[in-house]
Amino acid sequence: SKVKTDIDDQQRDFFLRQQMKAIQEALGEDGEQQEIQKLRDRLEEKIKAGLPDEARETVEKELSRLEMTPGASPNYGIIYSYVEWILDLPWGEVSEDKLDLKRARKILDEDHYGLEKVKKRIIEYLAVLKLKKDMKAPILCFYGPPGVGKTSLGKSIARALNREFERFSLGGIHDEAEIRGHRRTYIGALPGRILRSMKRAGKANPVMMLDEIDKVGSTFRGDPTSALLEVLDPEQNDTFVDNYLELDYDLSKVMFIATANSLETIPAPLRDRMEIIYISGYTLEEKVEIAKKYLIPKQIKENGLTKRNFKMSDAAIKRVIDEYTRESGVRNLERQIGSVCRYVAAKVAGEEIKSKSVGVKDVEEILGKQRFFSDVAERTTVPGVSTGLAWTQYGGDILFIEASVSRGSGKLHITGQLGDVMKESAMLAISYLRARYEELGIPKEAFTHWDLHIHVPQGAVPKDGPSAGVALLSALASIFTQRKVKGTIAMTGEITLRGLVLPVGGIKEKVLAAKRAGIKKVLLPKQNEKDVSEIEKEVIGSLEVQYLDRMDPIVDLVLEKKPVTDPKAFFHVPKEEIKSRSGDSNSGRWNDTAAQDSASLPVQTGHEDFRREDLGREDLR
Repeated sequence: SKVKTDIDDQQRDFFLRQQMKAIQEALGEDGEQQEIQKLRDRLEEKIKAGLPDEARETVEKELSRLEMTPGASPNYGIIYSYVEWILDLPWGEVSEDKLDLKRARKILDEDHYGLEKVKKRIIEYLAVLKLKKDMKAPILCFYGPPGVGKTSLGKSIARALNREFERFSLGGIHDEAEIRGHRRTYIGALPGRILRSMKRAGKANPVMMLDEIDKVGSTFRGDPTSALLEVLDPEQNDTFVDNYLELDYDLSKVMFIATANSLETIPAPLRDRMEIIYISGYTLEEKVEIAKKYLIPKQIKENGLTKRNFKMSDAAIKRVIDEYTRESGVRNLERQIGSVCRYVAAKVAGEEIKSKSVGVKDVEEILGKQRFFSDVAERTTVPGVSTGLAWTQYGGDILFIEASVSRGSGKLHITGQLGDVMKESAMLAISYLRARYEELGIPKEAFTHWDLHIHVPQGAVPKDGPSAGVALLSALASIFTQRKVKGTIAMTGEITLRGLVLPVGGIKEKVLAAKRAGIKKVLLPKQNEKDVSEIEKEVIGSLEVQYLDRMDPIVDLVLEKKPVTDPKAFFHVPKEEIKSRSGDSNSGRWNDTAAQDSASLPVQTGHEDFRREDLGREDLR
């Protein structure tokens, strides 16, 4: 019968398995029972190390299932891998922190120059940990332009604390399972990156760096940033649940350090869970010191040179920084120094020279012609061009605002891929000037019979934000009064319809950009004075800083006293032309119908239309 046949098959399988076990034991090979026994031995060790009861019960239950599962069954491998993952994780094993504050400070100074805020925060953490042993690890976010040492700083912190260091990049991750793992029902399922990093570290208190947290994506598969909310919350991460393990795992001892170039793309709830530490760009003096202490010794070693056969003067380093790099960090500087070292290495290897001391004159011969120029003075030699200061995720930069006029009917053209906020700043500047045309000496025909074109160069780069308001006002005042903007002045600040200058962000980066460009004086909002006070005096140096709280003094501060051309003569329109356009002999009056019609013409931006409202001569002060 069928029942008898099935029983016979099972008995035969059992008999063959027993024979196989006997053969394996005779050959000294590990059988399934021995593998299971090894797992049980590891379980006992983990229990002594502090394995939680929930995890212990789960492992014992799975081991019992494993004993009853045939080795050839697919479930055998799944159960075995699951138990092995639980036992591989560090549940109670921790690295012993070295709480010597002087030693920690020495290590941080050895690896990085400057970065005082970060170093101070790490020393504070060590001090509190020394006094309070059960302190939860901080969750930090290093935010700043590329190349300033955010990632390498994590390694130094781990070395200073005597902890394991684990790093993984979040850039481009768009699946929640990368953080939380997959459920065991899927073939090839694994825990998420967090627990995989914990397994590699082998300790429950590593320094874990989440690189490029601002570049996490989200798709229909889920939002990884939502999964990170639990990981980076000190009140929740002691019971982190991975989809693969389905057990509570304590991450509260892990020191998480995230890095980002921009905070705008990080969701607000995730930002709120991290302590943001801003790492600004380096000054010229700081870059010189970094090159001497870190970059040059590193490149000498990598290119097979020695300190005896390669030297580089401070003046040569400064020339490389000024003329061959334009950045907030030091990545390109390191590349250029590497090029210099390779040039010398080729000469030494070819037995042309025995050693080389690179001076200022040698830089151009090795690296070629100068790549970056300070063209501020050249570009502001005509009316209608002003120099603004901009902040980008790569650091500060200067921004030229160009304005020109042509005979027309009062239309406004805006180009340069400007965002809505920047367009509105241009509208505010125009309204302010129209309300004060008499006291500024601007002919009224300039607004009604001439078209205005505003352009911001580097048209392929999108630009937005309110901080260009003061620079826009200066450029427009310059073109309408025919007075040039002083070439040594740069400015930043938001403007309002009532004539106020409001504070903006990124002040240190903007000040550094002004110094790099050879600017002598910067105009900043009055409320940003506190930000300037935080900048080291050595950074500001001879740069003159003047503060504004209203728009009224801007014109006299930034424009030359004498106009290039008399604005009345420049903007003069023959009466016959005015009559032919308006059809009204009274069209010269400010509030006549023709003026109102021309003032409400659409603004040509290439994207959408804005209407210019005629505010008449309303006093905006």
